[in-house]
Amino acid sequence: MPREKVKFALRIRPETQQLVKSLCPKANCQNQNEFIEKAIHFYAGYLATEDAADFLPPLYSSALRGIVHDSENRTCRLLFKLAVELDMVMNVLAAGMEIPEEDLERLRGRCVREVKSTNGSVTLKDAVDYQKGDR
Repeated sequence: MPREKVKFALRIRPETQQLVKSLCPKANCQNQNEFIEKAIHFYAGYLATEDAADFLPPLYSSALRGIVHDSENRTCRLLFKLAVELDMVMNVLAAGMEIPEEDLERLRGRCVREVKSTNGSVTLKDAVDYQKGDR
């Protein structure tokens, strides 16, 4: 048994009514009243929730997930390549230099502090200045 409905006056612009009429079949609505009621429920749900993603079309959510996933993969591949190159540089330096263990540990501590304080923005010039005693 259908629930009782309330009748009330609604004033909308003619172009808005035409939009409702044209979209009724696409929204699988039998009439304009059903379309407007669905639209009200949708908008009320949108306003009531903190996560608007529940109201995004699944296609958008899927596309955004794909973009983020591709970006993650690209970043991971680049970080891997960078780590390989850095390992090569460190091995070349280690082969040509005799650095005492305690000096290496002090340097590691200083480098960790430097990277933290600059938020990872370290340049070769900074290292050269430090090695020359300019910093």
